[in-house]
Amino acid sequence: MSTALDKVNGTAVAEHGFDAVALAKADAIRAEAEAKAEALRIEAQGKAEAEKIRATEEAEKQRLTNERQRMKHEKDRAAHEAYLAKKEEEAAKARAEKEKAEQAAEDKAAEEAAQAAEEQRTEQYWKWGARGIYAVGLIIAAPVQFLHFWDPKRPFLVAAPALLEGLAIVLALGAAWAVAHRRDVLPYRIGIMLGALIAAGINLHGGLAKPEIGFNAGLIGAIASLGGPIVLMAYEHGIAQKADGIPSYRERRAEAKRKAAEEAEKARAKKERQDARHQAELEKAAQRKAAEDEQNRKDTDRKKHHPKVWEVAESLRSARGSAVVTEQIWSEAWWRVTGCKQVGVTPEIEAQSRAAQARAKVAGDVPIIGDFSQVDSQKERRPKKDSDGIDKRRFNGGTPPRRTPGDTAPYSPIARKQAAIEQTSKTTAETQN
Repeated sequence: MSTALDKVNGTAVAEHGFDAVALAKADAIRAEAEAKAEALRIEAQGKAEAEKIRATEEAEKQRLTNERQRMKHEKDRAAHEAYLAKKEEEAAKARAEKEKAEQAAEDKAAEEAAQAAEEQRTEQYWKWGARGIYAVGLIIAAPVQFLHFWDPKRPFLVAAPALLEGLAIVLALGAAWAVAHRRDVLPYRIGIMLGALIAAGINLHGGLAKPEIGFNAGLIGAIASLGGPIVLMAYEHGIAQKADGIPSYRERRAEAKRKAAEEAEKARAKKERQDARHQAELEKAAQRKAAEDEQNRKDTDRKKHHPKVWEVAESLRSARGSAVVTEQIWSEAWWRVTGCKQVGVTPEIEAQSRAAQARAKVAGDVPIIGDFSQVDSQKERRPKKDSDGIDKRRFNGGTPPRRTPGDTAPYSPIARKQAAIEQTSKTTAETQN
């Protein structure tokens, strides 16, 4: 049994065998194919655009990465160059300091060498000069003594000058030995001076007593007998002081000046420390005075404006043994009396603040009325009124009017593309299942 349609949409079917069902199926297949093709096209276009956007983003990301790497490389290179420059500067400074130290050491060594050479030269001059004077004095004094002691009846007395002058010479050599071996040189010097005095007295007596010698010869002989040993003892005395490390008068005077300068520097530093300590004590006293004044001001103000809290604070201070009402004690007393942890806030102020916050919250939650009250949706906004400017819902009891084609706002192109993509995905999944 077959069924045939007589009319399609109120129109009689033609006699030549028009098949409306097949036509509808064909249209549905064609529409489905077109929809699939369009969906695939839109999907491919979306993928291409997404791939293009992704490629653009990747390129931008890579560019930024390269830029950051380049900047980091430049920064590292600049830091490395700065490090090398700093190391080179430090090395140059070290070389300069080393060269300066070496030059100073060389200059000091050359100065010490020159000083040592000068000391040796002057010491040699002084040594041979003293010995020369001693020899000259011996040459002058010996003949006077020979003349004084010459007696044909007693020829053995001719050896007396050799005894007197030899005594001085031997004792001088003993003094030199004592200096070299770091022994006490004073006995030798006393012996030298006694011998020299005896020889000088004999020469002077001979000059006065014997006309053949004469006063002038006796006087110069006495001077020669004293001068030579005195000069030689002066030389030996300097050598002994140098060997014993005894400072000279010039060294003692320089050392005294240095010690005086050190004492003056110590006294100045001590005075500066005392002045600084005194200034610090004055500053601490001023700070204590300012703190006491500030504490008195706080106590007076708090006692005047918050007597109840002050009574509790005084009780806590006394119980805890504190000297003054500290901020911690005052904060705790405020909380005990008012119940508010924040100092200065009372229950009345807290209530007013909460009420103001509630009003601000309500005002902030009210929706905005106007052009910016809503954001654009995926559908175009259309006015509720008709073209004649009359809202029909006002005259039919609030019932919305009958919907007619074209009432619904069309979807935006982006929404249509997204819907086509989702429909294509859904159809492909159903086909695979």
